[in-house]
Amino acid sequence: MPAPSENRELSPYTGWTRTHWETTADELLLAVRPYASRHRGLVNLPGPRPSWSGPLSDGLEGYARTFLLAAFRVAGAGGEDPYGHLARYAEGLASGTSGSYGTSGRYGVDAWPCIADVRQAIVESASVALSLRLTRPWLWDRLDERTRQRAVDWLLPALGPSPVDNNWWLFGLTVAGFLQDAGIETDRARRTIDRSLARIEEWYAGDGWYSDGAGRSFDHYNGWALHLYPVLHAHLAGDQDLLERYGPRLRAHLDGYARLFGADGAPMPYGRSLTYRFAAAAAPWLGALTGHTPLTPGATRRLASGAVRHFLDRGATDARGLLTLGWHGPYEPVLQNYSGPASPYWASKGFLGLLLPPGHAAWTDREEPLPAETEDAVTALAPAGLLVQSTAADGLVRLHNHGAGPVRAVGAGDDPCYARFAYSTRTGPVTGPTDSDDNHSDDNHFALVIDGKPTSRGPAEPQGSGQGWAASAHTPYPGIRVHSLTLAHGRAEVRAHLVMGAPEATPVCQTGWATTPDGPTAQLQPVHGYAVRTAADTGSTLQGPVSRTAALHGTTGGPSGDATGERETLFVALASLTDEPAPEPVSSLADIDITGTRTLAVTWQDGTTSVRTCGPPWS
Repeated sequence: MPAPSENRELSPYTGWTRTHWETTADELLLAVRPYASRHRGLVNLPGPRPSWSGPLSDGLEGYARTFLLAAFRVAGAGGEDPYGHLARYAEGLASGTSGSYGTSGRYGVDAWPCIADVRQAIVESASVALSLRLTRPWLWDRLDERTRQRAVDWLLPALGPSPVDNNWWLFGLTVAGFLQDAGIETDRARRTIDRSLARIEEWYAGDGWYSDGAGRSFDHYNGWALHLYPVLHAHLAGDQDLLERYGPRLRAHLDGYARLFGADGAPMPYGRSLTYRFAAAAAPWLGALTGHTPLTPGATRRLASGAVRHFLDRGATDARGLLTLGWHGPYEPVLQNYSGPASPYWASKGFLGLLLPPGHAAWTDREEPLPAETEDAVTALAPAGLLVQSTAADGLVRLHNHGAGPVRAVGAGDDPCYARFAYSTRTGPVTGPTDSDDNHSDDNHFALVIDGKPTSRGPAEPQGSGQGWAASAHTPYPGIRVHSLTLAHGRAEVRAHLVMGAPEATPVCQTGWATTPDGPTAQLQPVHGYAVRTAADTGSTLQGPVSRTAALHGTTGGPSGDATGERETLFVALASLTDEPAPEPVSSLADIDITGTRTLAVTWQDGTTSVRTCGPPWS
């Protein structure tokens, strides 16, 4: 399929137009066709491993997630379907809901697993239902009554209580929205919608941020699930009451979320399900679709087109045109047990923008720069305990984590995609094996070394945030408390940790950014409490198979000598990550004075100052 010519007049940052989006959608859909079962009810994609739900569920996932892409493509074109995508999915719907579990063709079974038997089917039922809702005039309304009834029978169990207490509640809502729209089981559908919205309300933390279930799971599921499903349902239903409730939350979320995309188009590689890649563009498109967005139309398209191009230009599809399990290319360390060969097609959500008509300003306005490209900024996302730091000179975005992450069992260790103190759009957490023998295999980590092993971070408890700063506390070992503070300005980062309750002479280690040979420049300078600086190869990251990380080493002191006699030691470092050529030494970025045992007075390179206390009482 010939690639459309770039239009750098309309899209000076990416070159992409609506035609590029339509062509890319068609290419992705045509690439999966050889892997459809005989009657097209399953799309059995090749891959290195099945998900924990098994191959049959994976085949349903392949059907459902690519059906969603076809739905955005055809609905956005007003039903025009030159490649006959919907006819294939209509046939697959009939065979998938046939109830027969016999073999069919070279790929085996063709019918879908029952929702009552395989809970992953609930996830996929939402994509099926949303696709049917979007394409109803051209698919559902043309089906025979028998096929429609079988499809309804397969979908109805999704209206029950969610078996997983997180964003999964919204899969039932999405199925209910379609059934309600089609005039089927409307009372039951309404109860499901009300129950689902009531459940996620308990997780709303304010300023546009939801936790994905209990605890503090703030990640990309905010955009591609917790905002997407309620707001899109309200829009499709024409429910102004719901839009007035959930639309402003989406707008508030996008105000911070849009800052998490780098100038190279990369979304922040933080959290789980990173293999969904450009699904991160779904919420910005939804904001444009509903009018609930702080972004201009040109900035929305620049963000979304930049995200898709970021991955496609870096090998997200293989030689067959299939999305791989990974980030840029295949990369198993960021996968979860539920990830199967078709899981990456959740990225189909990123094509939601095709629902905007060709004449919409998001398609016709000239691209405008992202927040990361306009000015240096440090933004606190207080409900999530996150601090976003971006620099316009290199378009690089850094995320400092002081309170977000899922609940994990004691002793389970840290998840590298959640537990690091910092992430960026140009680096990735170290996830591969390392040859380091000095206890700093993890990047952007602060650890005590106890019994020869570095401690994990565990749950981070936010202790506040504000202009240019965020703080948290954690308990890495029984009886030991670490209070952590990040101050950020320009590209400079001050990293402070107050260790309380540790035995005298306990070794500590602060690591910096893990960078690849062709990546940005990382700098790490001791300021207070550290005695030794080292550097070592630290294994693979999202950006490449080999990375290098600097580390600072010190030891805790004895009792403080104050009235309490509390054992506490303050450690302070100055760090930087930049893509600027030949950057100045990090020591030139700030002067730091330590007052007493806990107070930092920072004078930044431009003469502005910050004064903060590390540890309670925070001030």
